[in-house]
Amino acid sequence: MHFIEVILPLSLAKTFTYRISEAEFHFIKKGMRVAVPFGKSKIYTALVLDVHENAPTLYEAKEIHQILDEVPIATEIQIKHWLWVANYYMCGIGDVYRGAFPSGLLLESETIISHKPDVVVNDSELSDDEFLIYEALHHQSSLKIQEITSILNKKNILPILQKLIAKDIIFLDEEIKETYKPKLVRYVKLHSKYESDNGLAGLLEVLKSANKQKEIVLNYFQLNASEKKPITVKKLTEVSNVTAAVVKALVEKEIFEEYYLQHDRVTFNGEVSDKQLQLSEAQESAFSGIKNSFLEKEVCLLHGVTSSGKTEIYIKLIEEYLQTGKQVLYLLPEIALTTQLVSRLRFHFGDKVAVFHSKYSNNERVEVWRQTLENSPKAQIVIGTRSALFLPFNDLGLLIVDEEHEQTFKQTDPAPRYHARDAAIVLANFHKAKVLLGSATPSIETYFNAQNDKYGLVTLSERYKNVRLPEVLLVDLKDKHFRKKMTGHFSDLLIEEIAESMSLGEQVILFQNRRGYSPIIECLTCGHVPHCQQCDVSLTYHKHKNQLRCHYCGYSIAKPTNCHNCSSIDLTTKGFGTEQIEQELASLFPKAKTARMDQDTTRGKFGFEKIIDTFKNREIDILVGTQMLAKGLDFDNVGLVGIMNADNMLHHPDFRAFERSFQMMTQVAGRAGRSEKQGKVVIQTYNPNHNTIQQVTHHNYIGMYKEQLYDRQIYRYPPYFRIIKLTLKHKDFDKLKEGAMWLYQVLSQNLGMPVLGPEEPAISRIRNEYIRTILIKIPNNLHLGNTKKTIQKMLNSFEAVAQYRAIKVVVNVDFY
Repeated sequence: MHFIEVILPLSLAKTFTYRISEAEFHFIKKGMRVAVPFGKSKIYTALVLDVHENAPTLYEAKEIHQILDEVPIATEIQIKHWLWVANYYMCGIGDVYRGAFPSGLLLESETIISHKPDVVVNDSELSDDEFLIYEALHHQSSLKIQEITSILNKKNILPILQKLIAKDIIFLDEEIKETYKPKLVRYVKLHSKYESDNGLAGLLEVLKSANKQKEIVLNYFQLNASEKKPITVKKLTEVSNVTAAVVKALVEKEIFEEYYLQHDRVTFNGEVSDKQLQLSEAQESAFSGIKNSFLEKEVCLLHGVTSSGKTEIYIKLIEEYLQTGKQVLYLLPEIALTTQLVSRLRFHFGDKVAVFHSKYSNNERVEVWRQTLENSPKAQIVIGTRSALFLPFNDLGLLIVDEEHEQTFKQTDPAPRYHARDAAIVLANFHKAKVLLGSATPSIETYFNAQNDKYGLVTLSERYKNVRLPEVLLVDLKDKHFRKKMTGHFSDLLIEEIAESMSLGEQVILFQNRRGYSPIIECLTCGHVPHCQQCDVSLTYHKHKNQLRCHYCGYSIAKPTNCHNCSSIDLTTKGFGTEQIEQELASLFPKAKTARMDQDTTRGKFGFEKIIDTFKNREIDILVGTQMLAKGLDFDNVGLVGIMNADNMLHHPDFRAFERSFQMMTQVAGRAGRSEKQGKVVIQTYNPNHNTIQQVTHHNYIGMYKEQLYDRQIYRYPPYFRIIKLTLKHKDFDKLKEGAMWLYQVLSQNLGMPVLGPEEPAISRIRNEYIRTILIKIPNNLHLGNTKKTIQKMLNSFEAVAQYRAIKVVVNVDFY
């Protein structure tokens, strides 16, 4: 007997065994996909982990349906990496498989109905609906449930089908369909009978009365002479300025022949520059510093101030690795950034650059997957967000993690809740590759590792071309309000600076880390604030849609005209978001062109590109945005950056609040003055003497690092302790409270380390589920793997308690 061990794309921790035949046993290899039955009638695409001869003891192994690949579609190193991710981040291997594969390669079943061929049916026994289905199945061998719904024009057709199954007239059949279709492009060529010289004379004779058609044929010859490559129908119709119908007529007349070629969806047609990059002295010494560090260490941190030209150093490094024939992976925190970088990299490397992120369509992602697997010249450099980490690399030589401090590298939902930077270092280790981490404000953990000689460290302390770091001006909001020098949310200083930048023809960026118009609407009579019905948060007012929305579950209501509690009409808004800033700007600077960049304005595949390009082309004077703006974007004409309110970041209930605030403000500030002239940054705050704000003002990263490290040691936080956060959710408040307490007691009795909780988070209910959290702090000197095994055992015993089975437990390892 022969068996295979497979992973299913479901949130399951274990693998499953299926039976295969002798012939299949010799054909199937690790990393191939097979279609397998699972449950009563579902079929899933499973991935083969192993081929063996041990029958499962707990269940009867089913047979597989079909083999979907001729060659493995996932590599052994890749699967090894997935197993590490599943183990380290305490999630099911099925979660990792589902998260890693483009869904175009993960097929699921669609129910198909066929009729039994040899059954004799008495028509009079069937109802009208049953007869219609029976008749339709005579014209077509099988039908999908959707098709039957439209034939009968009824929603509820399952009972009718049940009756037909009971009468043994039809049967259900689960069928799999391939969703990926390569893009085909239509080409034309001259029909073979006209290819000789005599043929041409005959051709012009045939066409002498049809002028349009003659013109197209002449255009075809011109194109053919000038371009020496196949001619697409699209190109021909554009050049001749006619419709495709004329081409079709020529095909029917057998003057042209059409044929199709498969095309890659994401192609690059631009010019590649021949210019060699010239590094400045500082960049040159950093570049050789990195190479020296790679001789001894696997990971190197490049700590370069904003606008110090880190990207040029990356490009130089990539050049060296490409010459050795190895692949390079370039990870970025935001899709918004890939737009800018792809054009810079393609300028140097042409079509060797492949892009992979979630705004790409399924087909595009499948293509990049296959190119990476085949080590195609089109995917020598893969640039993408955290999901690109799971591509099937063949021979990875270098991984670059740019802006490594960004919290978007950590996936929060759904599982696997991995951190791309940490997982990248492990992947590099499997490939014997090197990792370069780059940031102007490295995360404290990374800098700690560099200080302790675990990573190499290279510092770039001057900006490119010696441009000075921006000058930071602090505005004390308390004082300005007191002296009545505020207009809306703008201080007199900020207004002056904006006016000055505009008069010099420079652009301005304003940063406010809240979208919407204002986070609270309050009744002045009774103090009532509208809350979301399903979550424990106040609704945010969005003015342009005139509605109140919940930013957690999407619930929305029209803006109330009077208080829902006491019917008073005195309603006021409190707090402010990007929408309100945009509106205030319109009255302060009516001539300025403003735009806003937040989650509401960047929906759709090219949402980011549109805004970034219009800003880069200087069609926008003032750009208002949320933290998307803080991520390494490069604009050369920004003279001023305004941070509207620095305090709402500082007062976050989170041990990383100060570190995050420093990073965010420094990064936003770094968008200013990237060309010759020194830029300015205006920070408005109620607390100008706060240490973190002073550290931003003086560009003092080391000061912030030392202060935070001191606090982290006292309060037992990373990098001295590892944190695992357990989140428990349930609709029943009391049951959740009781279950959380039970789990907390078991954990604190069996783990000799700090366990905090069960805590009610600031937002204690989302989508009608109550939430409790438990934090486990694991000291660095304890073995992490063993501690996790112990925790997993306790979670298993928690699940075994009948009354707590319905409580969802989410495990977040290295909680960020």
